[in-house]
Amino acid sequence: MATLAAVDLGAQSGRVAVGRFDGERLAVDEVHRFENTPVRTRNTLHWDILRLYHEVLAGLRAAGRVDSIAVDSWAVDFGLLDRNGRLLQNPVHYRDTRRAQAMADVLERIPARELYERTGIQLMPINTIFELGAMAAENDAALAAADTLLLVPDVIHYWLCGARVSELTNATTTQCFDPRRGAWAGDLLERLDVPSRLLPEVVQPGTVLGRFEDTTVVAVATHDTGSAVAGIPFRTPGSAFVSAGTWSLVGVEVQDPVVTDASFAANLTNEGGVEGTFRLLRNVTGLWLVDECRRTWALEGHDYSFEQLVALAQQAPALRSFVEPNDPAFAEPGDMPARVRAFCAGTGQPEPVEPGAVVRCILESLALKHAQTVELLASVTGVAPREIHVVGGGARNELLCRWTADACGLPVRAGPEEATLLGNLLVQAMSLGEIGSLAEAREVVAASFAPTTYEPRRTDAWSEARERFALEVPV
Repeated sequence: MATLAAVDLGAQSGRVAVGRFDGERLAVDEVHRFENTPVRTRNTLHWDILRLYHEVLAGLRAAGRVDSIAVDSWAVDFGLLDRNGRLLQNPVHYRDTRRAQAMADVLERIPARELYERTGIQLMPINTIFELGAMAAENDAALAAADTLLLVPDVIHYWLCGARVSELTNATTTQCFDPRRGAWAGDLLERLDVPSRLLPEVVQPGTVLGRFEDTTVVAVATHDTGSAVAGIPFRTPGSAFVSAGTWSLVGVEVQDPVVTDASFAANLTNEGGVEGTFRLLRNVTGLWLVDECRRTWALEGHDYSFEQLVALAQQAPALRSFVEPNDPAFAEPGDMPARVRAFCAGTGQPEPVEPGAVVRCILESLALKHAQTVELLASVTGVAPREIHVVGGGARNELLCRWTADACGLPVRAGPEEATLLGNLLVQAMSLGEIGSLAEAREVVAASFAPTTYEPRRTDAWSEARERFALEVPV
């Protein structure tokens, strides 16, 4: 039996889990969970990566003796090391305003269509290239002093075993990587006055990096969505997926990057996956909207649980008002209920006032955005999905899953909720020779975890809602 430790760092919390694979099935136990709280210093929002590493070590102690360790995390954010391997500053948070402010300047120097043609990545202010462009434009001293750029899971791996490399699935998210060449697009960074010497070797998921004490350290699919998709037991080719959590990542798995005029117009992204696959997807701001509402109401003295809010949403009137989850108004932390009301008022829709109405508006909007994105994917690939897999924390949200099925008019298979942990653990098992291929790994998932299926209902009402969403909600 192989015993494996997975570290999964999310944008709001992290956890360490132990997986035990007996050759047929995988059992998973979470042994440590901790908050991931960003820190603002003057005008910059940072991740507290030293605290995260402290919690990772505490989790690994709780895990006990394991055969291997691997880390996955959210994408795009990075640390800079000097030539002695010292971290120069805490990684800047992707919601820091500097990136959005730098985006226009970067696109003046590298036109949007050219940047997309080279990298295949959705144009979003959070992308790594815009942070680097901002640092160069400001003559940031950290950039000048840096020797190596490592993405967040790569930093943790470096501290564990000393490997200064970047893993493919996360490297592709940066908009600094050419997926067709399989190499960094260093010439693009040089045009922004960012030294390409910072970019480390890129390794494939499943690469052994070194040793932490007496345990093997493996670079799995270090982008959490890459691990999540590796853990989806697809039944039919072309099935869509929604990795639903802080973000909703809506996509399909393909064998080669799709970089065309149509994919550019749809603002679809191509991210590397396990065994040479790619995830063609679109990032949609997800359940973070509800979490920010909860935080605002808690500050006002109303500490609702997520379950309470879902129950209130179920009782609220259906399909009244919608928001565009990716609207810039929702990009930063703040009073999210007020922003939802303002968006609805500004688009001539009834304002949701009570918490249940606000949450219903958000969840229905997410379901409609899922449907809109699945339709875009089908039009770009020419393949209409027959079902949708919802994984991640959103898989346990019955309303979101049911309404996604209704909005898309397709069956939704919800689960496994812990797809990210499963993908992380199973790629470790592949690296250790316990599993022979990604297809075999997905068979293990299917044998170990049973999904919940939601069939579409009320399709006429939701078809009308989709038309209203397209007309009333500016994209």
